[in-house]
Amino acid sequence: MHRLHPSVLLFSALLCMAAPPATAIEAAPSAATPLVIGESFAIASTVLGETRHINVYAARAWNTPPDAPLPVLYMPDGGIAEDFLHIAGLLQVSVANGTMRPFRLVGIENTERRRDLTGPTEDPKDRAIAPVVGGSGAYRSFIRDELMPQVRQRYRGTGETAIVGESLAGLFVVETLLVEPQLFDHYLAFDPSLWWNRSALPGQAANLLARPGGARRSLYLASSSEAGIASEVQRLARVLQQFAPAGLDWHVENMPQETHGTIYHPAALKAFRQVFAPKMDKL
Repeated sequence: MHRLHPSVLLFSALLCMAAPPATAIEAAPSAATPLVIGESFAIASTVLGETRHINVYAARAWNTPPDAPLPVLYMPDGGIAEDFLHIAGLLQVSVANGTMRPFRLVGIENTERRRDLTGPTEDPKDRAIAPVVGGSGAYRSFIRDELMPQVRQRYRGTGETAIVGESLAGLFVVETLLVEPQLFDHYLAFDPSLWWNRSALPGQAANLLARPGGARRSLYLASSSEAGIASEVQRLARVLQQFAPAGLDWHVENMPQETHGTIYHPAALKAFRQVFAPKMDKL
């Protein structure tokens, strides 16, 4: 029988003593904690007769002081499970790479989306999409009289405001520009559902735009390959060519490579870079 040298036996014994059991070197998993990127608060709305949840994110550059006042971008469809997270991320990366100015995002979480984002309609097909429609006027009052004062009270702002929305939210953005243009400084609408109420809004646009203007405003429209929407956006563009007041800076971006389901993020990237460009880029 071959015998191992005593030194080999001693070395093997030391290895066995030095190496702890495999389970002993595995660290216990740490406790998970919530990932917080912003703030949320609730408003007991008298106008709407319900509590509305608001999500807020401040997109700052590395050299933006924490207490610096920021312009505010309001966003319907602003719930965590809606469009808040991807727009907050787009704002942050755009601010960080210097293609837009720092902004505060205020997302309005939906309760009855089709009620809030649509105006009155005479079309039975429109009325069939939800139990209640046509509440855009009350929703606008909620934003103007309840939400915006709360935001001004809670956060330091520059006074500059904007609103962004897609689809029905885009319809609400365009409607707000036409019926209450002084509410925001900038209006961003992607694939707006201008077909609502048998395309009444584009048909009314000329008369609504003819009213006496006020301060300078901007409108950014984008449309996808959705034929029924793109044609109405182009119809509105023709009205704007003839009747846009001198104080309205407007732009239409045709994006036929996008669908109604994909347009929001790429359109927002283009819009933010153009409308919210750093001041020095506009010199």
